[in-house]
Amino acid sequence: MSEKKGAGDQKEKKRKESILDLSKYLEKSIRVKFAGGREASGILKGYDPLLNLVLDNTTEYLRDPDDPYKLTEDTRPLGLVVCRGTSVVLICPVDGMEAIQNPFISQE
Repeated sequence: MSEKKGAGDQKEKKRKESILDLSKYLEKSIRVKFAGGREASGILKGYDPLLNLVLDNTTEYLRDPDDPYKLTEDTRPLGLVVCRGTSVVLICPVDGMEAIQNPFISQE
């Protein structure tokens, strides 16, 4: 019986904290990319270890209907949003982010 208890203790030790420390982004604007291609930005109000996010003043960036991989200038306001962590692909701060040219496309 003591062996089983020891194995249970090992499982508890294997649980690690999230590698992302989102606490420094609380109350700041972040941009989130989701599986499927959607993108949104908003003020991070809360999160949990599974990367479920709560964003306020959220804006979704709409995609081109002809080319689903290309974002347009169009946006739509969403307000307060809960983002499911399993669909989150990328999180980045809005401050300090700038667009650069794609280095993989030949610039002729």
